[in-house]
Parts: sequence; C-alpha cells; structure tokens
Amino acid sequence: MPSHRLGERLTSEAYGEAQKLPLRLVLDNIRSGQNVGACFRSADAFRIDGLDLCGITCHPPHRDILKSALGSSDHVPWRGHDHTLDAVHVLKMEGWKIAAVEQSTKSVALQEWKPVTQDRWALVLGNEVRGVSADVLEACDAIYEMPQYGVKQSINVSVCAGVVLWQAALHLRHT
Repeated sequence: MPSHRLGERLTSEAYGEAQKLPLRLVLDNIRSGQNVGACFRSADAFRIDGLDLCGITCHPPHRDILKSALGSSDHVPWRGHDHTLDAVHVLKMEGWKIAAVEQSTKSVALQEWKPVTQDRWALVLGNEVRGVSADVLEACDAIYEMPQYGVKQSINVSVCAGVVLWQAALHLRHT
C-alpha cells in the first residue's frame, strides 16, 4: 500500500475511498468514551478498516467520544455489537483473523507479531479494569502482549491501540 505523503491531509470523502490497512479494532466493553474517541483518532491516523464497538462501549455521537475523536468518528467506519463474542463470530465469518491484546499465559510478545498483507486482523482491546473477557480470549486466533516494565503492568487502552496499530503499520504499510 503506498504511503501518504507527510503533511498531506485527506478529506473525509477521500478517506472513504482510500485504501485501508487490513485492520479493525474491537473494543470489548470500554468504559470511557474518551478512550473510544482516542481509538477513533488512531484508527483515522493509521487509516484502518474500522472499529467494532461492543457491549457497554458507547457509540458516536456520544459527547465523550466527540471530545477526543476530533471529528474522526464522522468518517471512520464502525459497527455496534451487543456482545464482543458476537463481533468475533461475525468477523471470523468475514475472514478476519482475531487477536486479543492482553496479558496471558498464552500470549506472545507484541514485537513478535509480523502481520502480512494477505491477512486481515481484528485486534480485541479489553475493558480498562477487567481486560479482554475469558470467552473472547478462547475464541481468538492469537493473543499478543505488550511488554511492560513498570509497577502497574498496565497501559491505557487508547495508548495500547496506538502502539499496536503502529506495530501493524510497520509491516503492512509499504513505502
């Protein structure tokens, strides 16, 4: 996929027509609308296929999303699902590979993930307190973990989204 020239901006209309990275973010019961809005901004920045908003995750035009999305929720595609597991099943039927980003005894370090352009990945990001639910983890094709070295061993979900999208873009976006 050709890279976009630095400093050059797409219009909302051009965004809709532009080639997308074969990635989706699946937000599993995210409590904070501002985190959801920040995920929309990262989705826009990396020009991904879209977001799946699950469970209690609020949907646009929620005021907290609008505060941090800065307009990106107007053009980044999204779908709502009552349950995250429903979203995972739909995505699998559509041909997406599913990976959770979570701390687990079954996880592989994020830097080991090297997606290829033939694959389409949906990345599940979990609730700010409870993480990705156990039933969703079981349904995933892979679990990746971002190594962390501090006391909390925790990172904000919207920051995590930016990091994993960057990791994917390193492999999927051609210059």
